[in-house]
Parts: sequence; C-alpha cells; structure tokens
Amino acid sequence: MKAQEKLIVALDVDTAGQALDLFEALRETVSMFKVGMQLFTVTGPDLVRQIVARGGRVFLDLKYHDIPNTVSLAGIEATRLGVSIFNVHASGGAEMMKRTAEAVAETATREGLLKPKVIGVTLLTSLDQRSLEQIGFDNEPRSLVARLARMAEDCGLDGAVASPQEIEIIRQTISNPNFLIVTPGIRSGSDLSDDQRRTLSAAEAIRAGADYVVVGRPILNATNPVEQARKFVEEIAGARRASAQLS
Repeated sequence: MKAQEKLIVALDVDTAGQALDLFEALRETVSMFKVGMQLFTVTGPDLVRQIVARGGRVFLDLKYHDIPNTVSLAGIEATRLGVSIFNVHASGGAEMMKRTAEAVAETATREGLLKPKVIGVTLLTSLDQRSLEQIGFDNEPRSLVARLARMAEDCGLDGAVASPQEIEIIRQTISNPNFLIVTPGIRSGSDLSDDQRRTLSAAEAIRAGADYVVVGRPILNATNPVEQARKFVEEIAGARRASAQLS
C-alpha cells in the first residue's frame, strides 16, 4: 500500500454536510474514511452510500457486539452498503465472530459484492490496567489483546483493532502476515493524547507493524485539515522508509 492508503481519517463530526465537505477536501490525500457511532446515529446509512458512490472507501466503526444472529445480520447489511472494513467486538465470542465472517463471505459471493474486511476490536484504547481491574479483568492489556486477536483469527476474521502498544505482541502471536492491524487514536508527536491512554504517534505505529492508522481530532481540529493530513501521510512514508532501511 502507498503511504496515503494507510491513513484512515475519522469523520467524527456532527452533520452529513460537514462529513461530505471533509471527504471532498481530503479525498485526494486520504484513501479511507471512518464513519463511527456519532455520525452514523445522526445520518444513518445514507451517508455511507454517498461516500461509496463518490468513490470513497469506508471503515464502518460501529463495533457490533450482540448475539450471533443479530451481528451476522448486521454484517450482511454492512456488506451491502459497500464498506471496505467494519468491526465487531472480539469479546462477543467465537460463535458471533464465526457466524458473521461466514455470513459476510456468503453474501458477497452470492450477490457479487466486494467482501469487506471484518476485524475484531480487542481492547478500547481508552482502557488501561486500572480500567480493566474495575470491570473485573485480571489480565494485563497485552495478554488480553493477544488472546482476543488469536481468537479473531481462528474465527475467520481478517484482522484486529488494537492500540499501537499491542501491535508487536499480535505480530508475535499470529503468524499470518495478511492479518490486518488497524490502530485507532493516533496522534502526531506533538499532539495531546486526549482520552486515549494506550497510544503512540503514527510513525511509531507504522514501525511497529500497523497496516492502518486512524486519525481523528488532530486532523479535524486543525486550522488546515488537508495540510495536516498530508503531514500524517509524510510521517507514515518516513516511517516506512526507515523500516525498509533497517530490514
């Protein structure tokens, strides 16, 4: 992939108009856009259809987590929307993930659609060790993420969502080089982490082995979002050059 194909911009805005304006402004710089809970709740699936119809690629970030039948049916509809990637919570269990992966593959084949990549959310980047203990988990984040990522692969998912701090252990745990790692909450070296507790810069995530990095507020809140997106692409390209020189 080119450097710009590794950057996903999160359209975490209030209206369809804002989202489409950002899409049009950034589409020459960025190859994929994330539509998350806030925007999808406001606009519904029509915005996704509009972006796809205009040639954009969408990461539908709704983190499906429900009984297997409900999630597999949602996965079928996400496939019909034409999204490139969507996610489910790996903690929803093996049956949920297996049935969703199977339903997506069957629907895409039967209806002649592009099969989206289905990835498992391991552990939200806002959670740290203390947060895990509060909800009853004794595992440290790294071991829990590795276990959930392995389960996602065993269930036929295409990859996982994980913080940059867990990329290395996922690569060590899963031998399949095509297993995707999507890393959210990415900042540049000078940005504040906001409510993301387990995060790194874009360059650090790429060097660690991320396939995609998701950037929201550092681009959306910039005076010039297009220029800021270009800086992230340059940061990603520099990290890839550095990694290639070392290998």
